[in-house]
Amino acid sequence: MSGPDQDEEGGTVAEADERGTDGLGRRLSALRARAGLTISALAAAAGVSQGLVSQIERGAGNPSYTTLIKLADALRVPVGAFFDGSEDAWEPAAVVRAGGRRRLSLSDEGLVYELLTPSLHGRLGMMRAEIPPGYSNALAPHRHEGEEVMLLLEGALHVTVGGKESVLEAGDAITYDASVPHRFHNKGTRPAVIVGAMTPPSF
Repeated sequence: MSGPDQDEEGGTVAEADERGTDGLGRRLSALRARAGLTISALAAAAGVSQGLVSQIERGAGNPSYTTLIKLADALRVPVGAFFDGSEDAWEPAAVVRAGGRRRLSLSDEGLVYELLTPSLHGRLGMMRAEIPPGYSNALAPHRHEGEEVMLLLEGALHVTVGGKESVLEAGDAITYDASVPHRFHNKGTRPAVIVGAMTPPSF
């Protein structure tokens, strides 16, 4: 049984902090309202507790990546809908400053995604991610429409697409059909840093 400081997927539940859990809660609440769902209906559709959904919306909890995928699937939105920051209007040359990237920080002990494109509404999306040592999303492989290429900048990472596992080292890149379930496992002792591009941007 999870203690009071964990969600159902084992992620730490902390008070709203600099990672923006209050902002995540507001976005979840807005998406739920747009879908016309009550908290209990969303919880049932996602297979999580009503209390957890309520806690996240209040900004008192930071869900694990697995929980976020379940909520996104229940709301029929991409996980990228939970990125913080406002949607910037498309420009012919849009600059995203290093300190102004939209972020998605989760409770998986340091899992952080940063959007390198202004939004996910163009024809191409790019992001940077830090995957902490020991992290694995084997329990919730990701899948979405499109094609992805991922370049490993630092560390080492095991990437499994369908039933095929590849071990990437710094400088290696992998391209795959994102509609095929894919998962990552950092078996190393330091973070794996990646830059990924996807078309269409459907993270």
